[in-house]
Amino acid sequence: MTENSQQPQSEPTPELPTQYAPAEVEGKLYERWVERGYFAADAKSDKPAYTIVIPPPNVTGSLHLGHAFQHTLMDALTRRKRMQGYESLWLPGMDHAGIATQNVVERELGKEGKSRHDLGRDAFVERVWQWKEEYGGKILGQMRRLGDGVDWSRERFTMDEGLSQAVQTIFKKLYDDELIYRAERIINWCPRCLTAISDIEVEYQDDDGELVSMKYGEGDDTIVVATTRAETMLGDTAVAVHPDDERYRHLVGRRIKLPLTDRTIPVVADTHVDPEFGTGAVKVTPAHDPNDFAIGQRHDLESLTVMDERGVITVHGPFQGLDRFEARSAIVAALRAEGRIVAEKRPYVHSVGHCSRCKTTLEPRLSMQWWVKVGPLAKAAGDAVRDGRVTIHPADMSKRYFDWVDNMHDWCISRQLWWGHRIPVWYGPEGEVVCVGPDEEPPGTEAEGWKQDPDVLDTWFSSGLWPFSSLGWPERTPDLEKFYSTDVLLTGHDIIFFWVARMMMFGLYAMDGEVPFKTIALTGLVRDQFGKKMSKSSGTAVDPLDWMNAYGSDAVRFTLARGANPGTDVPIGEDWVQASRNFANKIWNATRFALMNGATVEGPLPDPSEMTATDRWILSRLNKTVAEVDAFYDDFQFAKLSDALYHFAWDEVFDWYVELSKTTFMAGGEPAKVSGRVLGEVLDVTLRLLHPIVPFVTETLWTTLTGGESVVIAEWPTDSGFRDAGAEREIETLQQVITEVRRFRADQGLQPGQRVPARLTLDGTALAPHEAAIRQLLRLQPEGEAFAATATLPVAGATVALDLSGTIDVAAERKRLAKDLAAAEKEKAQANAKLGNEAFLAKAPDQVVDKIRTRLAKADEDIARIQAQLERLPEA
Repeated sequence: MTENSQQPQSEPTPELPTQYAPAEVEGKLYERWVERGYFAADAKSDKPAYTIVIPPPNVTGSLHLGHAFQHTLMDALTRRKRMQGYESLWLPGMDHAGIATQNVVERELGKEGKSRHDLGRDAFVERVWQWKEEYGGKILGQMRRLGDGVDWSRERFTMDEGLSQAVQTIFKKLYDDELIYRAERIINWCPRCLTAISDIEVEYQDDDGELVSMKYGEGDDTIVVATTRAETMLGDTAVAVHPDDERYRHLVGRRIKLPLTDRTIPVVADTHVDPEFGTGAVKVTPAHDPNDFAIGQRHDLESLTVMDERGVITVHGPFQGLDRFEARSAIVAALRAEGRIVAEKRPYVHSVGHCSRCKTTLEPRLSMQWWVKVGPLAKAAGDAVRDGRVTIHPADMSKRYFDWVDNMHDWCISRQLWWGHRIPVWYGPEGEVVCVGPDEEPPGTEAEGWKQDPDVLDTWFSSGLWPFSSLGWPERTPDLEKFYSTDVLLTGHDIIFFWVARMMMFGLYAMDGEVPFKTIALTGLVRDQFGKKMSKSSGTAVDPLDWMNAYGSDAVRFTLARGANPGTDVPIGEDWVQASRNFANKIWNATRFALMNGATVEGPLPDPSEMTATDRWILSRLNKTVAEVDAFYDDFQFAKLSDALYHFAWDEVFDWYVELSKTTFMAGGEPAKVSGRVLGEVLDVTLRLLHPIVPFVTETLWTTLTGGESVVIAEWPTDSGFRDAGAEREIETLQQVITEVRRFRADQGLQPGQRVPARLTLDGTALAPHEAAIRQLLRLQPEGEAFAATATLPVAGATVALDLSGTIDVAAERKRLAKDLAAAEKEKAQANAKLGNEAFLAKAPDQVVDKIRTRLAKADEDIARIQAQLERLPEA
């Protein structure tokens, strides 16, 4: 905590409006921050650097709650570090999102009755750029609405000139190091998007299919196989059995008839086959199944492709031209007609891969593609975490990371799209293959027989370079020197595989072993208030802009931060946002009260000897809160730090300190001036602590309170070390008395503002100086001549005697409490009877028994409470 980190006021403090209206201030404040360059980082600065690069949202995207959640946390981190004196860079940008963007523009063309092929490649790419300029990047404006403190002067796009040069540079480097190669393998193919997609972009779901068992061969050479994809049997080139399976030993090495074709296929022995599963024999289709492809490689089998890129059957015969699903039914019918169907199971629920972009059922397909040899790269990515150069938070997420990088398959990086980074490889008329770097000319022209590879790179290839390409690599720029390695990668645990591992591999490789980030802070996913996934189809999806418009951006941010426990999902509901709006209003109203009652930041803090115990208590609690919040920030415990700030601000500052100080302010004089300075200090520090999470309301209040330029560039509070255990004990005792008497008043049915005559016996306790505050807060009148103590409350060494004779009907109150006591005792008896019934306990589900035990505990609590109330009542 600093004594006075802001400039002295040069003019009277202006009054705050009676109500806080977020819509009237948020947009203006943000533009002022940007215009004044508060978020711009200086590579020439002597300050230590703190860097976060934003996970670049898709150019097609708009702000959803997941973005708002992660952006709130990243903004909080960078705002705090900026206040701590770091050259804080939060670098923004967008991803070109190959498949998603191409799909959007193709749909637009479809409305015109055209396809991309009607335009041709160059014209289509130009059309995508036009779309990007006109409609893309909507999310960037929405980030401003949220309050993202990013350095807009450094905004990047994964297809801009600099990043395109980085992509070409690293492709060439990997190619020359023989870490990129071209090979024909089974890939995941989307018949809708007409491109390969990587394993991690496959969404698996349980589909209702069919399991068909069918008979291959004739007579003694008959063998039964089962499949969920009967249409692929047209491409079978073998049947495989386990080498030790006695049932089929006589068939191994022989050829059998493949139904519906004029071909025969061999029976091969392979240890991949599980003899216990099904019939112990499997059909082998090397061109349409990854496991079958591996078997085919081991046994030198032919690979026959029987479908085109759209999933249409291409082999000659009656099935040619049929869609794969139409062919499935037709082939089963034809086999049934020949008496070759042994069994059919429908529905047969099994896991099926779907395209994460368009949800089409994927087709394993043999295809010539470009691949990254990930072995050495993945090992380096694993070693960087194992040796401590990179820390994963929370630590238990490390297992998921290692499970991926330690078992990673080579990465298919080519996509059959037109929008994206074109693969920088040219093929010559004599079969030459030349990879071209960014400063090199192509080896020849099309007229000379040279052609560039038509494919583009996987979007994750370019976004994997983001931490260093966005800072100017491959040039050794001042930005790269100053801000790399980045400090924190904050992202969802769901893209460890997509993005995190790729950045680790490429960063270590391109930057000579220097890690791309020092800490990986993994968050959960935003869920609805019941913990379920939000979706448009179920009506649970929320546009965060709607909530921002209704309650203000601060309310949305605070709600998200308050639910952010590391690595765990975040439930959120509109009533929680409303509660956060109420918190912002509470801060506003308390600051208004403080300003009207002389709160100030002028001059140093008074000596503790001049302060009341209440003053010393709140300063002691303030410093503890500063230390607590710092510790939570360093451990990425956003929920805990938000909760700590909420309860300190609302409970201790507003509900206790402000209320306890009202008598001091009303009395005036030097004590009021001292408390006014203490209150100013407490609000100054509290607003600075809150600022990274709720930037708008705190900016308005802090600048009004202090006269400072902006809380964005104010100094982050530090713990001064001031503690006063005695004052804390004293005020805790005072709180105990007030709380206990308030509870008694409520139990007796007294209205909060109803005044009651009371005699306070405080002599010999630390509470004597607080009599005025106790009477004020508890609405206790001085005792009159006719005072009669009808209820006496001994609390914490003090005694509070109340005269309730003129405030409640004691007889009626006793009657009401007696009725409540009888009901509670009846509830207890019923619960005990059930829990004592062995037959009931033997049959009842655990949750039912637990519910009855809870009812019993509640009944016991009610009985004790009511009996205590009856004892405190005077005789009727």
